Amino acid sequence: MSSLKTVFICQSCGNQSPKWQGRCPDCGSWNSFVEEGVYKTSPHILSESTPSEPVLLDHVLEEVERIPTFQELDRVLGGGFVQGALILVGGAPGVGKSTLLLQASYAAAERKKVLYISGEESEQQTKLRGGRLGLKSSNLLIAHEISLDVILSHLKKIKPAVAVIDSIQTVYKSDYNQAPGSVTQVRECAGELQRFCKQSGTTIVLVGHITKEGSIAGPRVLEHIVDVVLYFEGENHHSYRILRAFKNRFGSTQEAGIFEMTAGGLAEVQNPSGLFLQSRVDSPGSVAVPVLEGQRALLMEVQALVTHSWYGIPKRTAAGVDLNRMAMILAVLEKRCGLKLGQSDVYLNVAGGMKIKEPAIDLAVAAAVISNTKDRVVPQEWVVFGEIGLGGEVRAVPFAEERVKEAARIGFNKVFLPKTNCSLVSNPSGITLVGITKVQEFLCSF
Repeated sequence: MSSLKTVFICQSCGNQSPKWQGRCPDCGSWNSFVEEGVYKTSPHILSESTPSEPVLLDHVLEEVERIPTFQELDRVLGGGFVQGALILVGGAPGVGKSTLLLQASYAAAERKKVLYISGEESEQQTKLRGGRLGLKSSNLLIAHEISLDVILSHLKKIKPAVAVIDSIQTVYKSDYNQAPGSVTQVRECAGELQRFCKQSGTTIVLVGHITKEGSIAGPRVLEHIVDVVLYFEGENHHSYRILRAFKNRFGSTQEAGIFEMTAGGLAEVQNPSGLFLQSRVDSPGSVAVPVLEGQRALLMEVQALVTHSWYGIPKRTAAGVDLNRMAMILAVLEKRCGLKLGQSDVYLNVAGGMKIKEPAIDLAVAAAVISNTKDRVVPQEWVVFGEIGLGGEVRAVPFAEERVKEAARIGFNKVFLPKTNCSLVSNPSGITLVGITKVQEFLCSF
């Protein structure tokens, strides 16, 4: 390949500019432009693929072969690895991406041949990590390699059913003089691997680093090339991890897998609601709320602490809940319910280090603040959920029935929910549904 010209490419979003710029006009990143050469693709690359023939849609076979791994990962993937799929797994450093995929590789190797290629660890380091996790397999091959040409030769020679490349930012193609991890290298290497997996039927899983903003590093085109985009999330100082699908051509994006990081690796959490509530105690400001992770309802604990502000300027602190949403709820409570919070510090926390973004948590946040302000304990058998509007009205939320069923399964006996949802939810035995129209009604409930 011969170089045509030199351009400057933003390493955050892939935007191109004929000259260097301090700030990217597309994504707003500072000092992200790097000088790179633009190459003309050789004609033989385009001639390698065999022309396809149109077929009738009704004659296309719907069955796809899946390779199962373990329950929580299969839940997110839609049943397991699909033959010929290109999968991208992103996550913060140290969250457990390599551990997750090494365990998945061992599980898949019980049925098919699997090749695990690490560009960041040697074969000995990968073996030691597998030993610490207690993993054993006679059908799993490992290699330390960062050259794309060598990786493709391994794939053509071994012909594995599943190949894991950890990570795509360490892989380089010798035709380009950019460093591994640059926009050009990431884009071209991912494109080559995508063509190979579609032709050979090998499932390829790529590990992707993320930026400080939380998006996968490299060009956005990388997420368009792959078939599945998974994000592995969690805090380093908490043991819980959540795997979410943001794109899935072979299944739903409304599923989430929940894991716990232990000394023996990632353990699947079969009853996450019980895990999040196991340390709950009777105290003012503690409220249970059912939230959705994908299509499954989980019960979590929201805690509020309201104290007098001694420094003149009230402090608002939220962990696990959007701070702006919290400020809106406090304003509604002061205006509609008469709570005097203008001279109080308010601290809000979601126990377990989880982050909740859906508005269905609004009523639980309000209930926790009311409970702590009035110094009254919300009974542990109560569950609260609903969205709050600026007028103090409680609005309906989706999947109310799944939330109520999860509360009944755990053993709660009373659920406070939007009155609009109350008429549409079947009442499980042993549980009382209380429809709320305005947030003031909860203030009079206890």
